[in-house]
Amino acid sequence: MIVPAYFEDLLIQSENALPNRAYFIPASNRLDDTAEHRERSDRFQLLNGDWKFRYYPSIHDLTELFYEEGFDPSAYDTIPVPSVWQNHGYDQHQYTNIHYPFPADPPFVPQDNPCGAYLTSFTYAKDEKAPKAYLNFEGVDSCLYVWLNGEYVGYNQISHSTSEFDVTDKIREGENTLAVLVLKWCDGSYLEDQDKFRTSGIFRDVYIIKRPENHVRDYFVTTQQEEDKATVRVRFSFAGESVPTVIRLLDAEDRLIDAAEVTTKEHIGNYTHQAILNIPQPTLWNPEKPYLYTMLVECENEIITDRVGIREIKVDGMQVFLNGTPIKFRGVNRHDSDPVTGPVISVEHMKRDLRMIKEHNFNAIRTSHYPNAPMFYQLCDQYGFLVIDEADHESHGAAELYCGENDVWENHTEHWNEPFADNPKFLEATMERTQRCVQRDKNRPCVICWSMGNESAYGCCFEAALAWTKNFDPARLTHYESAQYRSRKRKYDFSNIDLYSNMYPALETLQEYVDDPESDKPYLMCEYSHAMGNGPGDLEDYWQFIQANECMCGAFIWEWCDHAIYKGKAPNGKDMYWYGGDHGEYPHDGNFCMDGLVYPDRRPHTGLMEYKNVHRPVRVVDYDQATGQLTLHNYMDFVSLQDYITASYQVTCDGALVQEGQLDKIPAIAPHMSGTVTLNVQVPAKGRCFLKISYFAKNNSELISEGFDLGFDEITLENQDDRNQIALAYWQSKAILEDSISVTEDYRYLTLTAANFTYRYDKFTGMFARMTYQGMELLDRPMDLNVWRAPTDNDRKLKADWFAAHYDKAITRAYNTHFVAMDSEVRIHSDLSIGAIAVQRFMTVEIDWTVTVAGGVCANILTKRNIEFPELPRFGLRLFVPENMEQVAYFGLGPMENYIDKRNAASHGLYRDTVDGLQEDYIRPQENGAHGSCDYVLLESDKLRLIAVGPEPFSFNASHYTQEELTEKAHNYELNKCGSTVLCLDYRQNGIGSASCGPVLQKKYKLIDETIDFAIRVIPELK
Repeated sequence: MIVPAYFEDLLIQSENALPNRAYFIPASNRLDDTAEHRERSDRFQLLNGDWKFRYYPSIHDLTELFYEEGFDPSAYDTIPVPSVWQNHGYDQHQYTNIHYPFPADPPFVPQDNPCGAYLTSFTYAKDEKAPKAYLNFEGVDSCLYVWLNGEYVGYNQISHSTSEFDVTDKIREGENTLAVLVLKWCDGSYLEDQDKFRTSGIFRDVYIIKRPENHVRDYFVTTQQEEDKATVRVRFSFAGESVPTVIRLLDAEDRLIDAAEVTTKEHIGNYTHQAILNIPQPTLWNPEKPYLYTMLVECENEIITDRVGIREIKVDGMQVFLNGTPIKFRGVNRHDSDPVTGPVISVEHMKRDLRMIKEHNFNAIRTSHYPNAPMFYQLCDQYGFLVIDEADHESHGAAELYCGENDVWENHTEHWNEPFADNPKFLEATMERTQRCVQRDKNRPCVICWSMGNESAYGCCFEAALAWTKNFDPARLTHYESAQYRSRKRKYDFSNIDLYSNMYPALETLQEYVDDPESDKPYLMCEYSHAMGNGPGDLEDYWQFIQANECMCGAFIWEWCDHAIYKGKAPNGKDMYWYGGDHGEYPHDGNFCMDGLVYPDRRPHTGLMEYKNVHRPVRVVDYDQATGQLTLHNYMDFVSLQDYITASYQVTCDGALVQEGQLDKIPAIAPHMSGTVTLNVQVPAKGRCFLKISYFAKNNSELISEGFDLGFDEITLENQDDRNQIALAYWQSKAILEDSISVTEDYRYLTLTAANFTYRYDKFTGMFARMTYQGMELLDRPMDLNVWRAPTDNDRKLKADWFAAHYDKAITRAYNTHFVAMDSEVRIHSDLSIGAIAVQRFMTVEIDWTVTVAGGVCANILTKRNIEFPELPRFGLRLFVPENMEQVAYFGLGPMENYIDKRNAASHGLYRDTVDGLQEDYIRPQENGAHGSCDYVLLESDKLRLIAVGPEPFSFNASHYTQEELTEKAHNYELNKCGSTVLCLDYRQNGIGSASCGPVLQKKYKLIDETIDFAIRVIPELK
């Protein structure tokens, strides 16, 4: 091996790397936009670009001293830096959530440890005023050895942290050659077992910073508020000798507020100097008004430009306060992930994510589960986000190590901490990971909480990390989710943790915490409402609970984006995204990485729209229709409603617009308070009427434009007859044809014939097998009673019960059938059951059909469910109608898909779409596209219309894919259309929930009705 085995040595986290410091970019003059344009600094030289590269399956295969001067890299390939080599045809992608992707034998990693040798040449011009040269790597997975011009520079690990080396003595004027060896695994990989694709390489920027011989090495900004002023304290350490330094503080209008010289002080840690600045009547930073001051650190030959936000975060009692105001985190967990570049995230990509996050009413981000690139935090300062900054630490795989009684989870939790969290051998590694996070980002006002890591159990290593963090930075909160665990071995020290944190608790668990007199910290759900596939379905319930309980300080949804690898276009033109297992890797966790609110390319899931409206900034909490008094509640934390929103209203009746206008005078409602406005509306005497109040941004901000849609409320209006009159007419329509229906019967079928139709009824199934209307086939296949849906990702645990019940193989059997022919209709009664091969019947059904002389067919279905069986996926009728019946109109909840527990983003109206347009094309196929609270639905071809209507609102789906096809296929691009339009008319479906990684579906959303009484009428007509 051509390098020493530091990658398996717990005593070596780095060699020759400089001590941790705050991130900043110096220049010879003021440089305001370092977040987006740090390359404008004349002291910053970016080394990104196309580098020479060779991949080796094993470190032992690398025998050439590629780093030596004169080495010929002509046989090497070319790879872009930053990138990960798996995205360029080397090695293979691997997604695993928990399990270690190598034998768990710490600190050892596989002997055949893949590696990549990198080479690049660059031209360097020395600066007499800044002769020092510092080489920076902002992210390398998993560790790196560095050489410059053939000389060894150093070693470092911890993937998502900055490695900085002093190369002043090695760099040359003119041409230089930089060599880097990156290994796929190191002993740090045991502590980097995050839920993501495991990728390798130089994945963040590489650059050189030029500094004067003596310069500011590090500084730490803290602020303190008093009644009418704020104090900014800046502590400094210097490299070389201290130099005269002046601090200037300017407001957002670039007016000088205060200035001070840096003076010596008593040593506190590594800091030897400080400056104190005062701000009279300060403007405070908060996520709704992220006001920033500019700080100039001026030394001879160098200026550092930074931003300062004045804010105070603290816990008082059981609440979290920001600037004295109680707040709730409306948060999201965000990974660095792109389907093309993987963890390589540009500033433009960050801005796109942050814009979308802000647009959907989030105010907080958890950097799961590692520090992001430093520019990300500068953008969060600027745009206004509360950030939980998380150390690059997760040893989740230790929870899955084999132990006695291996199938008992409590045994795993008892032993989980033994390899790492409570092992003193890993104390240095744990401390270093915490300190790198804290030291680098300590000057960012957006960072209000330090997180020690994720899912790594608890013990002495985290106790020490928390103690250091709280001592170093007492002005911020601390968090660590795995502090929930207790041990039989000893009593843990939790005294340095500010927030009690848990993942995916059931509402009952939250209530127990609220009721427990021993509870002494604010409760934070650091992850909840797993947004996998079609979901989540429980956001409103959690929101209500958080708002109702002061100790609930908020929650962070899991997670922002689907993780997948883009593989180009399929032959059918669809984008191909691959997830766990698609690359043949072992172990893997399938599509568990597809659990975001947006698709990999950032198209929103319907779950994101649901979140947005659940967390709208204002809600109607009461409307007195008689007086017109509308009561609004401001759920913002810092801004008056009058300053933040405008609002409009619409009154509709049966989908038709009756009245619309603006709420002219939004009251000056303070944060967390309610106020009233008068809104008198016209309500028709008959029809299904709704008042919709829509909210819009009043002003332009960094990310949101004036007039941007912020959400809505929908209010049901009262009148004399609240039935949908169009639906009522369809339901009550009577045949006026002077005709009759003839019925012929054989051992299996009833054949009903009238002037316009011929229908064949199957006495074996109790369903219509064929329907011909005006010479056109209405059914491509026999209709059936339907209990199955393609399992959603949130059904991933429940579906085992469904498959055991054989719901996917349901068979309908009729036992007896009789009919009565009348003047203008035929009535058919059948007694049925629904069962399946190998199991008993799970439903007993009585069905009464009425067929009118005009061709309408009405079903009245009464069922009794065997309660030994699990909840039903759905219940209703399924019809296969001609594929050319592509146009859809419906009155119900729309326009996006909705379910009983996922319907806050939808509103009632008359919507038109195509069958293809109704499809929500999840990457792993599953149930999608349902619309509830429907009064009627119309399917149309160019010649024919089919109307479905009920006496009570129902749910429907229309798709070109069968539920069997959606169940079977693993990717959306593999789907084949069935050649029909599949129309499902449902009593309802089971709820969605978030049980893919969370509690079971709440009982109120389960389809567990012991009896079901469902009626639906289908009416064909020519257009």
